[in-house]
Amino acid sequence: MNLIEDILLKEGKMLPVMEHFYTLQGEGAHTGKAAYFIRLGGCDVGCHWCDVKESWDPNLHPLMNAEEIAETAAKYCKTIVLTGGEPLMWNLDILTSKLKELGCSIHIETSGAYPMSGQIDWITLSPKKTGLPKEEIYQKAHELKVIVFNNNDFQFAQEQAAKVSEKCTLYLQSEWSKRNEMYPKITDFIMQHPEWRASVQTHKYLNIP
Repeated sequence: MNLIEDILLKEGKMLPVMEHFYTLQGEGAHTGKAAYFIRLGGCDVGCHWCDVKESWDPNLHPLMNAEEIAETAAKYCKTIVLTGGEPLMWNLDILTSKLKELGCSIHIETSGAYPMSGQIDWITLSPKKTGLPKEEIYQKAHELKVIVFNNNDFQFAQEQAAKVSEKCTLYLQSEWSKRNEMYPKITDFIMQHPEWRASVQTHKYLNIP
């Protein structure tokens, strides 16, 4: 990356885009809704079970003009999901400003490990033990989604739930490879703690991105 590209990246005029595509939201409160996903490269949280590890190195993904990607996305749909990687590694001000100008509702899926930027309408906070959220993000989250890989994650989920607002919807979602083992446990847990809901990766069952 040259100096000019580095400056444009810091300003948010350019962003490392791993992929962008039109599909259905598969998880959480907006499951089943048509949405345009913009997946940004770069993440240093390092979840060992991450299913998009190819997103971790931002240098592997082309820098794209933020306003141009916004215009492309808005042609398909007015619900836009920013994901990664960890999208909050980058300055999202220009991207989200253009999306709002084009009449879009902007959702973000984040670990919360970096400060918020941009104009965001819906925050899905998915905290990770390897990089805990910034304290100020907890109260802004609209939904808390905790990935369950092992039994210890139920305690982690409760600890994280204690930090979000009362209006935040709580979700437990099994790590995909553990779904046959963990969903029965998630079911039992939710029946004992009915403030929680189950989230399922429906897009994988539908065989869509």
